[in-house]
Amino acid sequence: MREQSRERILVAALEVFAEKGYHGATVSEITTRAGVSRGLLNYYFPGKHQLVDELLARYLDGVVALVMVDGTPDERLAAIIDRVLATAVATAGVQRMTLSLVLSPATHPLFAAAEARKEERVAALEDALRALFAERGADDPALEEVLLRSLLEGVIFKIAVYEGQYPVERMRRRLYALYGLAAPTDGLTASDPPPVGRMRAASATDAAAPPHTP
Repeated sequence: MREQSRERILVAALEVFAEKGYHGATVSEITTRAGVSRGLLNYYFPGKHQLVDELLARYLDGVVALVMVDGTPDERLAAIIDRVLATAVATAGVQRMTLSLVLSPATHPLFAAAEARKEERVAALEDALRALFAERGADDPALEEVLLRSLLEGVIFKIAVYEGQYPVERMRRRLYALYGLAAPTDGLTASDPPPVGRMRAASATDAAAPPHTP
């Protein structure tokens, strides 16, 4: 029961921070949305700073976990692409709200601090990707690690902003082809939306909708 209450607090906090910003969000709004008392919130998180800190630390842990897979270099690379895309689609609302915390001037320093505390895990992520590309014979594994992360982070951003419109399956196949991987034989998500002239960002109402719990 306590763990469920803690999770409700974190989900509610993420929603309120995304809607109101760090400074505009109040503890009262978070407790009301979570359906808990202020005393219970304070038991787990003495203040807003600790809430944001926990949310961003979880985000980093989730990113690291997606990269830690077994298999041959090609199998690992394909699995990383698939896990990132599948997670981005399943938690688009969460990704959108977390990105708002990462990018906001008010909370970005908290993200930098969380990243510094997770330095060992972040370094392990980078090392794992560099080792993967070294095994694949890359001339510059470090540059390939940066490129892959840039590509995938860009895809996550697009999925978060253009939820339901992004051509996930076509992009998946394009990434496979880019890295010389055998084309996937299964579908990772539901079929892509039909090609259109332009994707349109969700309305403010849609963007504020409660996210799926990861």
